[in-house]
Amino acid sequence: MSHRRALVVRGGWDGHHPVEATELFLPFLRDNGFDVRVSESNEVYADADEMAATDLVLQCVTMSEISREALAGLRTAVANGTGLAGWHGGIADSYRASSDYLQLVGGQFATHPGRHPDERPGTEEDNYLPYRVEITGLGRTHEITAGLDDFDLDTEQYWVLTDDLNDVLATTTHPVQPYHPWHRPIVSPAVWTRAWGAGRVFVATPGHTPDVLREPSVRTIIERGLLWASRTVSE
Repeated sequence: MSHRRALVVRGGWDGHHPVEATELFLPFLRDNGFDVRVSESNEVYADADEMAATDLVLQCVTMSEISREALAGLRTAVANGTGLAGWHGGIADSYRASSDYLQLVGGQFATHPGRHPDERPGTEEDNYLPYRVEITGLGRTHEITAGLDDFDLDTEQYWVLTDDLNDVLATTTHPVQPYHPWHRPIVSPAVWTRAWGAGRVFVATPGHTPDVLREPSVRTIIERGLLWASRTVSE
C-alpha cells in the first residue's frame, strides 16, 4: 500500500502544549497509513521538495513568526494539494503579523471572553466558560461532523474573525454579558473547512489543553478533519 506523508509542525507558545497535544494524534495518523515527520520549526515549509511530497500538514504553532519564504512555501503547497489542518491557537492564532497566512486559513482568533471579573482566580481559567458547540445544517451532512450532536465544553471559547469562503460545520455563540462591551450575541465559527486551490484546510477552534482534545466529540472531529484534509493520493 502506498503510504501518505504527514508533516507535524509544532512550537510557539508553550501554553497550548504543542508537543503533548500533537503526540495525541500521531498514533492515529500512523494507524491510518501515514508516514509521519515532526518538525519543531516552520522553516520546513520553505523546502519545496519536502512540501511537494507531503499530503497533510498538521500545524500546532501558536503566535510565533513565519518567514516570507516559509509562508510562500506553505501557501504554494496547499494550493497544489497538500492538506492543512489544526486546532485552536495552533492554527487560528498563528503568525498574527501575516495577512497572507490569515487569508489561507480563513479565520483569526480575536479574543476569548472571560468570566465575571469577580469570578476570576488570576489564572488561565479566567477565560474558561461553559459553552455549546452547535453543528450547522451543513455539518449534519459533512463527513467530518455527520452523526455528531451539539456538545458542551468548559474551556476557552474562541471569538474568530473570518470570511465567507469558509464552509462552517459548527458554531458557538458568545452571549451578551453586562461586563462585556458588545450588545448582541455573536455567532462565531467553531469548526470549518476551506478550499484553497487543489488543497483543503480544516480548522477546529476547541483544543486549549490536551484534556479538551481528549473530549470525545472534539477528538472525533479532529481525527476526521485530518483525514478529510489530506491529499488522497501522493503525486
